[in-house]
Amino acid sequence: MKKQTSKLRKPLGPVGRLLVSLLITAAVGFAYFYVSLPAINPQSGDFYSFLAILCVVYSISVFFLAAPVTKTDAVVRTPREKVKEWLQFVRKSCLPVLILFVAIIAVALVGQIISLPIFRAAAYRELLTVQTGDFAADVAQISFNEIPTLDRSSAEFLGDRQMGTLSDMVSQFEYSGDSTQINYQGRPVRVAPIAYADLIKWFTNRGSGLPAYVVVDMVTQEATVTRLTEGMKYSFSEPLNRNILRHLRFQYPTMMFATPEFEINEEGHPYWIAPRVVKRIGLFGGVDIQGAVLVDAVTGECQYHEEVPNWVDTLYVPELIMQQYDYYGTLIHGFINSVLGQKDVTQTTDGYNYIAMNDDVYMYTGVTSANADQSNLGFLLTNQRTKETHFYTAPGATEAAARASAEGVVQDLGYNSTFPLLLNISGEPTYFIPLKDATNLVKTYAMVNVAQYQIVATGTTVSACEQSYIQMLTDKGVTQVELLPQTEAKGQVTEIRTAVIEGNSYYFLRLQGEKVFYSISAAQNREVVTLNVGDTVTIEYAQPLPPNPYLDSVPPPSIYDGYTLYINERMTVFPNNE
Repeated sequence: MKKQTSKLRKPLGPVGRLLVSLLITAAVGFAYFYVSLPAINPQSGDFYSFLAILCVVYSISVFFLAAPVTKTDAVVRTPREKVKEWLQFVRKSCLPVLILFVAIIAVALVGQIISLPIFRAAAYRELLTVQTGDFAADVAQISFNEIPTLDRSSAEFLGDRQMGTLSDMVSQFEYSGDSTQINYQGRPVRVAPIAYADLIKWFTNRGSGLPAYVVVDMVTQEATVTRLTEGMKYSFSEPLNRNILRHLRFQYPTMMFATPEFEINEEGHPYWIAPRVVKRIGLFGGVDIQGAVLVDAVTGECQYHEEVPNWVDTLYVPELIMQQYDYYGTLIHGFINSVLGQKDVTQTTDGYNYIAMNDDVYMYTGVTSANADQSNLGFLLTNQRTKETHFYTAPGATEAAARASAEGVVQDLGYNSTFPLLLNISGEPTYFIPLKDATNLVKTYAMVNVAQYQIVATGTTVSACEQSYIQMLTDKGVTQVELLPQTEAKGQVTEIRTAVIEGNSYYFLRLQGEKVFYSISAAQNREVVTLNVGDTVTIEYAQPLPPNPYLDSVPPPSIYDGYTLYINERMTVFPNNE
């Protein structure tokens, strides 16, 4: 009887298997890299995942392309023998790849272990340098035209609503929601690019790019759409090579980046700010920022800056700053104490806000004990461009307690509070809390004293809220007016001018028959805001001084020509209208 040999496909030779397997691995690897964009950097966890996937793909390719030695039907093999035969073949063909795979896993595990805070507590504490500051001296009293009255959600609501009013854009584009709070020409604003409404709209408009971005003034609550002479070609809404993340990865394949933030320079030109991420502890620990890549949103031109330009406001995001302070506060006496004894352990509170000072944006958050009770020990202010951080001792209510206190005053109206903004009002740390209705619009404002959060003032305008708050501080004995023994001037008010100087509101009064202006601080003399032309007042004043250089900020400056200015006068007799 003639034996029959089973017909099996002819296997590829060793060289053929190698080439085909490498081609399949390269194709899968390119697709994965294009979609996931891992940094080719040994400090990136995604890099090890990428290498591991390449090893697995290569091994699977070899497994399916390989064929064991053809055997006749006379040789009967059990399933176990077949599996053993396959494994032996794959082991011989993929041994270097298997060694590489094991090495990748080992390096990743060891890297994670040596980067743990339990072994490197001191290094983690040194990620952030915290200085102690004097609140009243460091944080100037902010003027009304610099106080943000919106939170992020309200600003984005207004930006989205403004987009809906533009008939030539609304059918093709939408508000992106990728907003960033910056200082633009001396004012706190949120800026965000628009985005393609869908994939079809991208396909039909990609040639000209995104034609505008949205600016929301955080003080006036005015949203505007700024049109560009040349559209933005690089953004998150681009699905292919002009996607901002993909563009950065192809330009800088080894750099690790935090999420790029959209900003505009002082001339209004749009950029993407991509902070460069570095790991300072072990292999994977101690996340920090070292410079940034600035990407022109119109042309795609990239430039790395170790020291970013001054107009850049957002380099260190609040989440990173808070994480670094939590290491600083919890590891003060080592890792064991942070878990068990927790002596002197502090941490940030749940939330943050922004303060604009000195043409920079500062991140604010509270600091509380490890028990996370209803009391703050103080708060942090961190420059988001330089990471300069100050801690201010101010025992008092947490932001959550202050919000509840503010909501309690207007509970009959059902308003919801936003996260507080910290202000210096008459030298007192004060929570400023906008209150919103159900439609996400700000309806009123509250000021809550940090140390005594039962002191709550409200007002439909920031000015009215401040005056009510200052009155409460005086009534409660928290602050008091300092009397100055001065010369008197009495007469009828014939002219009133106002100005904001170094964050303080000043009223300039001229009495009938005189050619002098008396400068009176509203923070020290709250009754001055009630004056009208024609009222009769008595003013105590010190000595005449040269014209104040800050008058250049009072429009128009020429109104003071020919007048003498008296500084820091105090009214001792208020309107009597004789």
